Formats: sequence, structure tokens, C-alpha cells
Amino acid sequence: QVRPVESGGGLVQPGGSLRLSCTAPGFTSNGCTVDWYHQAPPSKVREWVSWISSSGATMYAASVKGRFTVSKDGAKDTVYLQMSSLKPEDTGMYFCKDGCSGDYGQGTQVTVSS
Repeated sequence: QVRPVESGGGLVQPGGSLRLSCTAPGFTSNGCTVDWYHQAPPSKVREWVSWISSSGATMYAASVKGRFTVSKDGAKDTVYLQMSSLKPEDTGMYFCKDGCSGDYGQGTQVTVSS
């Protein structure tokens, strides 16, 4: 099983935006889902952020609703997390999880700082 791969993290100022990507092989053809998680330092707990199904249904945590948007490109088996109005507390590692395999990617670092 190939693990999902995240990308797109970086350093951004408060109020700025970033778009994360997660490529999950089989997402479309297997009718899978993808979840996004946030791990804020120094915690080792991964907090759930968002979810999308291969049919396009979405869900969000209350802390990000209205600021983050999850979308997909089925042809590329890729899910995006558009993050806007970023806050310092959004800093941390972001992981995507393949809902079919349960595998997490390696994560991508997001730092929100002036």
C-alpha cells in the first residue's frame, strides 16, 4: 500500500494563506475518504481538522470552519486544504490520512509567524 504524500507547507504571516496538497493513490477509484489532522507543538496529539469523500462531501472542525476549505481533484487522486486567515495557533505539522488504508503521510510543516 502506498502511503499518501503531503506537500505545500511553509512559513506564512498571520492572516495569510497556504494551500496544502495530499496525493492519495486510489482515492478516487476506490471511493475512499481523506482526513486532515493538525499536530501543534509540543503536543503529540493529532487533532482532526477536515474530511472529504471521493464524492465531494466535506466536514470541518469548528476551529477552522469558515477559514479552511477542503477540495479534490479526482483525476489526480489529490486532495487540497486551502487555509486562509491563518493564526499562530495553526502552526504545526499537518497530516493527511487515507480513509481506506488508515495510513498517514509524513506530514508537512506550517508555521504562522510574523
